[in-house]
Amino acid sequence: MVQFYDEIPPFLINWIKTQHVFWVATAPLSADGHVNLSGKGINGTFHVVNNRQIWYEDLTGSGCETISHIRENGRITIYFNAFEGPPRIARLFGKGKVYEFGTLEYNELVPPEERQPGSRSIIMVDVHKVATSCGYGIPFFEFKSQRTKYTDVALKKEAQDCVSPSSELPSDGLKAYWKKMNSTSLDGLPGMELLPVTVATQFIPKAKASKPKALSKFPKVSVALDERLMFGFALGVLTVLVGGQLNSLGSLRNVGQFFRG
Repeated sequence: MVQFYDEIPPFLINWIKTQHVFWVATAPLSADGHVNLSGKGINGTFHVVNNRQIWYEDLTGSGCETISHIRENGRITIYFNAFEGPPRIARLFGKGKVYEFGTLEYNELVPPEERQPGSRSIIMVDVHKVATSCGYGIPFFEFKSQRTKYTDVALKKEAQDCVSPSSELPSDGLKAYWKKMNSTSLDGLPGMELLPVTVATQFIPKAKASKPKALSKFPKVSVALDERLMFGFALGVLTVLVGGQLNSLGSLRNVGQFFRG
């Protein structure tokens, strides 16, 4: 049976955090415009701020319907359903805002070391109504693993932009793809608008953004730990080998014979 709430109840927040996939629905104001439904599912992209606000990291796609529709009217519905355990459907109704890559709001929410490859914006949603229903018609599915193809392709495109950090975009880079595919919606509504401003903003891969900081802060400690670990490992191997011989030969006399032989 359907239940309505004015905010996201605590039990639903905990359940949402365990889900592997969600869907986003938006539409233009035009009566004959295209209604859009997009599936999302990469780990770490969905965040609950509190019981009335959520945001997710919007990854680059072949279109920009969600961005365009939110810019025009703000309406958005986020949908979850259970694929395992007790059946459940949840809808979060809200008004959205778009914070593109390179903006102050984007940078505050997604520091370089936490940014997902291919990330183009943040979709921030103020939730004003929540609905849950039975979900008896949804079949069971078993989660297997995350796909890696998207990340591989996004990293290659971002690498092209890093090689040519100039005002002239590489044709096979991610920002050129934004310009070609994400400038307008299917109905001609504006999509990504800040590309000229963010051309000089560099992509920083997660590993390169976080690793140097740790190494530069504790260089001597890291080396000392490595030496101690190697010595301890060697001593442990020697102990195991000698112990094994002691057990197998059975006495100290046999050990002496073993070394003399």
